[in-house]
Amino acid sequence: MTRTNLRSVSIASDHDKPALSKGQKAFNSLIRQIEKRRKQLRAWETVTPTFQQRYVNELLPLERTSTTLQIRMVHFLDQAYVQKELTKAERRKMVIVIANLAGNLIDEDEDEGKELKAIYDKYSPTNYDSQMAAEVDGMKSMLETVLGVDLGDDLDLSSPEELLQRAQAHIQQGQAEAAEKQAEQDVQRAKRKKSPKQQAAEARAQEQQAQISLSIREVYRKLASTLHPDRETDPQERDRKTRLMQRVNEAYQKNNLLQLLELQLELEHIDQHALSSMSEERLKHYNTILKEQVRELDREILHVESAFRYAYGIDPFKPVSPDTVLRNLAVDLKELRLNVRTLEQDLAAFEDIKNLKRWLKGIQVMRAASTFDAMPF
Repeated sequence: MTRTNLRSVSIASDHDKPALSKGQKAFNSLIRQIEKRRKQLRAWETVTPTFQQRYVNELLPLERTSTTLQIRMVHFLDQAYVQKELTKAERRKMVIVIANLAGNLIDEDEDEGKELKAIYDKYSPTNYDSQMAAEVDGMKSMLETVLGVDLGDDLDLSSPEELLQRAQAHIQQGQAEAAEKQAEQDVQRAKRKKSPKQQAAEARAQEQQAQISLSIREVYRKLASTLHPDRETDPQERDRKTRLMQRVNEAYQKNNLLQLLELQLELEHIDQHALSSMSEERLKHYNTILKEQVRELDREILHVESAFRYAYGIDPFKPVSPDTVLRNLAVDLKELRLNVRTLEQDLAAFEDIKNLKRWLKGIQVMRAASTFDAMPF
């Protein structure tokens, strides 16, 4: 993570030129964009350990408790199904409830999976393994159509994971082949004689890159010349300069112009007047570097957010931010606690068949889709 200093880099207007130039305004705008992204990354650094602790210590135990209670519910309903007090309509409703609940839990508990599958097959019009095989086969056909490939006939149709891994392998192979083809085209293109216009454009791009590298190198050399620890005789000062030099080297390796400028301010190598009096040509080079820093920070934020979603099973299309994840977690915890409390109360109440009948009456189920429309837990 990039360190932020108390002294902020920015260009201020002076008495001679009260209005900032276009380049100066762009410089300040880019600095603000970088700081905004830095702040977001620092917020992720702060919130992630807290989120992880609550996720592991609170959410996961509640989810396990909820799963255990739902499995108990499946077994209870399976046993209660034959009770003579139940009407045919109530049994029809119980068939849908048991099949859906058991089907959703089969992959949640390895020890109970086999027994839950047997209960599912008992109440469902289709065999669980056959149904999964048909779904995986449908996914296979869809992926083959979308990707334009043959995923083979040796797939385990009971394993969606194997199908997705096979599809991912084909995607990666296709990307590698496309990259190889593009590289060959680039080589062939490079061999062709360039027009004067293309040569001039390449020369301008090379010159601009050289100027950008020179701009960063100039700042780096000034800092390195002052901070070189080998020239310092005092041990404490040598240690201080060693630490600062490490920060300078890190910033230089990453082409992090803003951090180099911040270090210059921190060490008082430049002042506000020096920033405000930079030439437009120098500002142009600096702004090009700062734009790339903004893009790099955007890529870093995207990586952090994607990793966070993956680690905690968050929908890839659901927006996440360090300002909301703890609040959303609190909502999930509240709902889970209510879920657990309701399950416990229902299981205790169902010892009286009248309460089970009342519970069934309050449930609305969609028969055609065999899914819950409303469930009390």
